[in-house]
This record gives sequence, C-alpha cells and structure tokens, in this order.
Amino acid sequence: MTTSHSERFLQQVSEIAESVDHEAIERIALGLADLRERRGRLFVIGVGGSASNSSHAVSDFRKLARIEAYAPTDNVSELTARTNDEGWDTVFTGWLDISQANGKDAVFILSVGGGDLDRNVSPNIVRAVDEAKKRGMQVYGIVGRDGGYTKRRGDEVVVIPTVDSNHITPLSESFQAIVWHCLVFHPNLILLESKWESLGKDSAS
Repeated sequence: MTTSHSERFLQQVSEIAESVDHEAIERIALGLADLRERRGRLFVIGVGGSASNSSHAVSDFRKLARIEAYAPTDNVSELTARTNDEGWDTVFTGWLDISQANGKDAVFILSVGGGDLDRNVSPNIVRAVDEAKKRGMQVYGIVGRDGGYTKRRGDEVVVIPTVDSNHITPLSESFQAIVWHCLVFHPNLILLESKWESLGKDSAS
C-alpha cells in the first residue's frame, strides 16, 4: 500500500517531536524566567515565514508570560526605511541600537537555517546575533538544518532535526510554533491562562 504525502509528513512530525532536544527547551524556559525576573526585554527576530511566527510569539510571550517582547519586523515602516537607506544586512542591528538593547535583554532567533554569511543567507540574522553578543545579551533560537550561525554563537538554541531534505522549511517553521507554545505554557513562564483553557475548566466544574 502506497503511503500518502500527508501520512508521510505527519510521520515526520512525530519523528521530530521524539528526537528534538527537550532539555534545551527546558533551559530556554529557565533563561526566560530569569529574563522576566530582571525585567529584561525579549527581541524576537525572523524573516519570511519566521517573521510571521515572530509576531505571533511576541503576542504570546507578552500576554501569557508577561515578558516585554518585541518583533522588529512588526514595524513595517521602520523595517523598509532601514532596508532602503542602510541595507538589508543591518535592519536588525539598527533596531537593537535604537532600542538601547543591553545585557538585561535577550534575542530570540526564529530561522530555518540560522544564518550563513558565506552563502549570503539571512545575513541580517548573523549581524543581529553579533550585535546581541557585543551588547552582552543572551541569544536563544529555534532553527532548522544544522543550526547555522545562530547555533554556533547562541547560548541556548533548539535545532529542529532534518528528517526529510524536501521538507526542511515547512517542518522547521511548524516546530518554531510548537516550541514557543511549549515555552509560553511552561509552568515556569505562564502567568495567564489562555481563554479556551479557562473556559474548559468552567464547563468541567
């Protein structure tokens, strides 16, 4: 019997869920709890589909975990102005500079490849990581492939294992959402129940 595309894809989801580094996720949860305790800010950075994920993640970190979080890509006017005037490579470094990011803060990279300057892939991610390290910031990440530059220089980075070279992007971006949702619902981080969970408890009582 021939296995369908959807069956293969969901089998790969299961395989990744079993093999992803759960302990790295736990360490990030502890780091983010410390970040909140010291009243630091979290800058979530991604491009393409990961930029959309960054926006969603920021909403969850702010609302559910009460962490002051920002996604530079949410400000389209500033993003495009910096791209036009200064170049794409430094759009995030300029954002961190004007925000006076410092050692109390952290950067959270969401990326399929983690950045690769030699191949000119996501050079702005590479520059952002360098800028964060220069400022004494913690660097967290959820990345695919071999983790790229983010994995090499980051403090705690979850690498989504490659189980099919044809599905690196969809699985990496999908697991960004799974991992950050795992984080915001972590007992060390969640401070406000989401609506549906609270409604479920009401109906059961």
